[in-house]
Amino acid sequence: MDNSTIVCRCEEINKDEIITAIQLGAETFDDVKRLTRCGMGPCQSKICSNLVREIIHEQTGISLCQLKPSRMRAPLRLIRMKTLADHRTANKVASVLQDSEEGGV
Repeated sequence: MDNSTIVCRCEEINKDEIITAIQLGAETFDDVKRLTRCGMGPCQSKICSNLVREIIHEQTGISLCQLKPSRMRAPLRLIRMKTLADHRTANKVASVLQDSEEGGV
């Protein structure tokens, strides 16, 4: 893989930027994420996490089994349980999003 290869498509982070983050002390995916925004796009690191872990392994020698996956975060919007439980609207994404915006907390 060339250093100009895009690793994180969502944030357009290339391999060279990840290597620079590692040289600055990043040892985990979350470290790289904090320094580069890699994994913060719409896919939430589903595409780039394994590639970043491989680059960390190549650069540091840390085995892949020791490199933990990225920390997962809670959803951005709260959704009321009644919306999820209502069998009439449970499979309609628009109704779930609408209720979460109207309901608030």
